[in-house]
Amino acid sequence: MGLPDLTIEQILQWADAHHKITGEWPKETSDDVVCAPGEKWRNIAQGLRIGLRGLPGGSSLSKMLTEKRGNRNPKALPPLTIEQILKWADGHQQKTGEWPKQKSGVVLDAPSERWLNIDSALALGQRTLPGGSSLAKLLAEKRGIRNHLALPQLTIEQILKWADIHHQETGAWPKSTSGDVLGAPGEKWGNIKNAMALGQRSLPGGSSLPKLLAEKRGVRNRGQLQNLTTKQILKWADAHHQKTGTWPNGKSGEVLGAPGEKWENIQISLSQGLRSLPGGSTLAQLLAEKRGVRNSGNLPDLTIEQILKWADAHHKKTGRWPNQKSGEVFGEPGEKWVNINGALAFGRRSLPRGSSLAELLSEKRGVRNHLALPPLTFEQIRKWAVAHHKRTGHWPEHTSGDVVGAPGEKWSGISGAIYKGQRGLPRGSSLAKLLANK
Repeated sequence: MGLPDLTIEQILQWADAHHKITGEWPKETSDDVVCAPGEKWRNIAQGLRIGLRGLPGGSSLSKMLTEKRGNRNPKALPPLTIEQILKWADGHQQKTGEWPKQKSGVVLDAPSERWLNIDSALALGQRTLPGGSSLAKLLAEKRGIRNHLALPQLTIEQILKWADIHHQETGAWPKSTSGDVLGAPGEKWGNIKNAMALGQRSLPGGSSLPKLLAEKRGVRNRGQLQNLTTKQILKWADAHHQKTGTWPNGKSGEVLGAPGEKWENIQISLSQGLRSLPGGSTLAQLLAEKRGVRNSGNLPDLTIEQILKWADAHHKKTGRWPNQKSGEVFGEPGEKWVNINGALAFGRRSLPRGSSLAELLSEKRGVRNHLALPPLTFEQIRKWAVAHHKRTGHWPEHTSGDVVGAPGEKWSGISGAIYKGQRGLPRGSSLAKLLANK
């Protein structure tokens, strides 16, 4: 029994189903017809070509899909002209801000065309083009676009001249990340770096921009830095301390007497084991070990008893209890009250979290905590004012000093609380207004 006849309509239905499932139109090599068991696309293509199974012949699968579905037939592509390619290129540049390359994908103004295929047609002389060209060559010739495949030769003298201009304009020597070369449109320092390394554009190769600038301009080459020793680092640290009165850290900038060296880089070298150093250390650790300098990253534990002992000594010496602005702890080099307050607040150095120096002294020494003062009332203030008047013959003012009978209270503090609306009082009044309405 022979195979049933075919119609163009049936083949198109199968082709539509194939396209829906696979995203592509069928070809003669596409094997089985998805919706018709036993049917193969090569047999259907043969029937269209020689007229089998009721088909008229003289056609092909690709011709039919081009005619009926607008599918592009790679064997019957329309001719191209230089004028048309340039028109598409101009449109691409206007829409993207860049000129197209062979990797630019679909032609924006002709979605069925691809820049890769146009580049091939220019090179191979396809689609009525003369051949022997490329997209890059065409744009260089007709639009003056720099052809990265045919760049001009470079010389060491030219590179140094550009580097000198860069240094003169910016105050720094160029690096591979310095972007465009000043005064040389289209040139980039990153491309020059690659050309020097790979021997492109008539350069000998095996070099680099840092090596060239180190050799010809005496610029420090970070890739070829001299080895470091802890002895040398300590010598520089001693000189820094002698000149500034402080020991260096990673933020201390340039190393005095060592042009090009920075304490930040020395810190990194100590930590990562660069420049022949063993690694695993820091500048702070080195100075703590070799010079006895206090290491803020490895401070000794604190206890509440110790802090109170220091506070008692401060009070005995000054007549005042310490606060976070009281500076250094007497007799304890490197300890500061502001740091102790921070350790109490954040639970550092083995202390419990969530306290403060003011809270500790309030709880353990009965010191008035100005950050947690008791609430005030107008009745209480009037009562204190009457007592003041009875004792002095004058009503209190902002400058009247201590409030008699209220340890820790001052009339200046009360006046400020009334004005600012602190300690439970309404805002916007004054001590004078309050007493005028007594």
